[in-house]
Amino acid sequence: MLNSVINDLDVPSINEKLDQYDDSLRMTSLRVAMLGKGHRKDRIKYGVLINMGLITFLAMLLLVLDSYAWRVVRLPLPPFYFTRPFLISAVLVSFAGYMCVPLLRGLKIRQIVRKEGTFKNFSRKGTPTMGGLFFIPIGVMVAMFIVGFSSVGVSGAAAVTLAFAAIGLIDDIVGLVKLQNYGLSPWIKVLLEVAVSTWFSLWLNKTSIPSPYGMKYLVPLPASLGIMCFGKCYLLLTSFCFVSLGNGIKLTDGLHGLVGGTASLAFMGMSIAVLPICPDLAVFGASMAGACVGFLIHNRYRASVLLGVIGSLALGGGLASMAACTGMFLPLFISSGIFFLEILSILLQVSCLKSKKFFKGSRHRLFKMAPIHHHLMFYGFNEPEIVAGLYGISSLLALLAGYVGLISA
Repeated sequence: MLNSVINDLDVPSINEKLDQYDDSLRMTSLRVAMLGKGHRKDRIKYGVLINMGLITFLAMLLLVLDSYAWRVVRLPLPPFYFTRPFLISAVLVSFAGYMCVPLLRGLKIRQIVRKEGTFKNFSRKGTPTMGGLFFIPIGVMVAMFIVGFSSVGVSGAAAVTLAFAAIGLIDDIVGLVKLQNYGLSPWIKVLLEVAVSTWFSLWLNKTSIPSPYGMKYLVPLPASLGIMCFGKCYLLLTSFCFVSLGNGIKLTDGLHGLVGGTASLAFMGMSIAVLPICPDLAVFGASMAGACVGFLIHNRYRASVLLGVIGSLALGGGLASMAACTGMFLPLFISSGIFFLEILSILLQVSCLKSKKFFKGSRHRLFKMAPIHHHLMFYGFNEPEIVAGLYGISSLLALLAGYVGLISA
């Protein structure tokens, strides 16, 4: 029996005399339906509270950074060096969302959910997708306007971010045409990502980006470890980070609001890490973090728009470009720990299934379902609870990444 309950007036009073069995059955089913709606409203409320907590944390972090940033670079910086790009991007994206989300819904650009997903994941079905169309360009352009178009590092980071967004856009469009959860075949998509990352590596090799080290292919580590020269392997490390981060963020985009918050924290961690080496890239990171927060206004539980492959690949490209231009790969791995954890859970799950089938002839799963956030859902955790926990972990990782970057520069 299916019931659609609007409010308590639709539910018979418990004092009402019920003469027939059907009436009692109807009353029970209606009260159960009301109970589900109450839980849904509570989760929406928790989603708002989680976002408010994240914004409060980022606001306090920005104020501290603006107060002490000049001591790090030992040069006078414009007022509100971090806060200004962050707020401008956040406000512009949030307002753009109110215009673009109805447009995406009207064009019927909607999420298609794979059948083997969790039953709770079907709440994403029919939700407008390709949200990266409106918030990625805003984050990139705000950074370009603030630092000026003459900044080589920001120009390169912006170009590779938009290039990865173009790959994601093609993948999203093909998926919509085919009415499937995926668009391009995995091999074609990886080849395109490798091609773009290789182009960026070659451009990086020929371009002179201001650096306190005066040499390329260097990866700064904490003071006790010194500096490592990777040589030509630096190009392979760059390509690995571009491909793995883009796909890791795509895997993480399985819960409402998860990617928006964790990506904003990762960008803030990288902004702190690259500040002593390239202050302009720190502005780029702050602008992208603000764009993620503005998008989170529309992507929180329950989401009115989803990221899409265009957004996930672009965010991965933006994070990896900040590390490639400065050599800050160790802070990148730390600040993006959630994304690499999602990839690792997939690899472990597949490896476990294949190895146990080979040795024992039977398949046993390491996780109930991969990636790991679906595993947590199978154990009864709600989406807001998982998102809040991962926000907390990502906040600590962002602070740690910033600290490691500062002591490594």
